This record gives sequence, C-alpha cells and structure tokens, in this order.
Amino acid sequence: MPEPLPLIRHFYQGKTRKLSLHKGQLLLYNPGNMNSKDHYTEENIRLAGYCKALAHPARISILKLLLSKQHCICGDIVKELPLAQSTVSQHLKELKKAGLIQGNITPPKVKYCINKENWNELQEAFRIFPG
Repeated sequence: MPEPLPLIRHFYQGKTRKLSLHKGQLLLYNPGNMNSKDHYTEENIRLAGYCKALAHPARISILKLLLSKQHCICGDIVKELPLAQSTVSQHLKELKKAGLIQGNITPPKVKYCINKENWNELQEAFRIFPG
C-alpha cells in the first residue's frame, strides 16, 4: 500500500511525525513503526484484544462453560474440559487479561465469571458487521 500523502509535519509525543490524509481520515504516520496504533481508536484496540483472546478453541469452550454456569473455579473447568489444570489456568489468564472474564478471590480459590460489560461490548461490536 502506498504511503498516504503527507499534509504537515508536527511534534507528537516527543517525535516528529507526519499528519496524513488517508481515505478521508486524518492519520498520524510514523515511518519507524509500520504497526503504529496511532490511528486506531481505543474501542478498536480493545475489540481486537477481545478477538485475540477468542482465537483459541479452548478459550471459546471456557467462555461457553462460564456463560452456561454463571461462574466456575478452575477445578470445575478442568473437570469439564480435556485440558490440564496448568493449561486451563493459562487460558483463564489470557481471557482475564483481555477483560472478557473476571475473577473473584474467595480464599483459597478464585471464582471466574463473564465480565458482562465487556461481553456486551463485544456482542454489540459483532452486530455492526453486515452479514
């Protein structure tokens, strides 16, 4: 893809960057970092994080289980899925990092459940895609 036409140079976060017009949007362009997130909205970055967390069948299985049972501890999930406890723990960590689940600590266990606010945001985002 050709570089968008530069409009102006400006100073942003201690670096000189170009402002560019691309498909009718004003974008920041950082030639040193082609993967720059400068022109993505916070919402799009958050949604991409959700999708990344969903990109494993074990995580989808865990989410389905949590949706059906309201909440579970890791041991309950291990009993339901053909995965080792350490593997389930790693997947729970990724889902929690993405914000799709939350854990309530009730010593000595952690009860996991769906983060309803973020889950609703994800569901709403998928509704905007035509299909």
